[in-house]
Amino acid sequence: MSLASSTGSVHVRAPGKINVYLGVGGRDDDGYHALATVFQAVSLYEDVIARHDDGFSLTVSGVEDVASVPLDDRNLAMRAAKLLAAATEYPGGVALEIRKSVPVAGGMGGGSADAAAALVACDALWGTGLSPARLHDLAARLGADVPFALHGGTAVGTGRGDHLNPALARGRFDWILVTSDQGLSTPVVYQRLDLLREEHGALADDPPMSLDVPIPVLQALRAGDPVQLAEGLENDLQTAAVYERPDLEDVIRQGVAAGALQGIVSGSGPTVALLCPDPETAQDVQTSLREAGLDPLHVHGPVAGARILA
Repeated sequence: MSLASSTGSVHVRAPGKINVYLGVGGRDDDGYHALATVFQAVSLYEDVIARHDDGFSLTVSGVEDVASVPLDDRNLAMRAAKLLAAATEYPGGVALEIRKSVPVAGGMGGGSADAAAALVACDALWGTGLSPARLHDLAARLGADVPFALHGGTAVGTGRGDHLNPALARGRFDWILVTSDQGLSTPVVYQRLDLLREEHGALADDPPMSLDVPIPVLQALRAGDPVQLAEGLENDLQTAAVYERPDLEDVIRQGVAAGALQGIVSGSGPTVALLCPDPETAQDVQTSLREAGLDPLHVHGPVAGARILA
């Protein structure tokens, strides 16, 4: 007897992510940008519970402004469920319950984690039995970050970020995440990056001459060395995100002054990720930033991708 048949529901947990490195190429004719990135899944999770239903419905909890999360086909989890039903010719529907912990529009892939969790949950609930490779293919159709949320760990993403190769990462990396009540639109940040490049030309190696992840970044991960990794933290979107939100630069400075090795805007922002040398220092940084009126979270990575909870 399957878990779904015995309980009538499936509960899946999927992690948020940070981009340890993010190189962004020029805009293609279709409006997308080539990427070279290193994802790391961290211990901040989205929970999705799937229950049998005739139609498709969605409820959300864990956010102050529920209206900030769409409950229709604009929601990636809803689209994931419908995509799986269409791909497998499943005749029924599902009631999805999302319990959010990853910041909305925070550059940490919360919506992508929801989509990955919905794929895994519906596949188990409906007994459609898709292979991991087939689930990955469907995830890639939903967005660049969705395949990574399926797999978790640490991975190099190329193309639009959806072509994944696992990256060996030993040990544990401790991060302080500073979230923001005010989200940042990913399309707006990419548009700002394009404008800055048009107006000012190349910013250092921006756009990069090649979209390869620097070898020192991969070596630092392989060695489990946060000090070495701190030297390689880079995000081509950071200049654009700081242009839209100058306060993010101040947050990074405060974090480093409190003991963090280095800070970076996560993805398109506005979440700031501060890399710390060890858990004890991370706790000290968290306390200092909280006393300064910020909302810091202590997480670690890498962690596993979307998985079913008993």
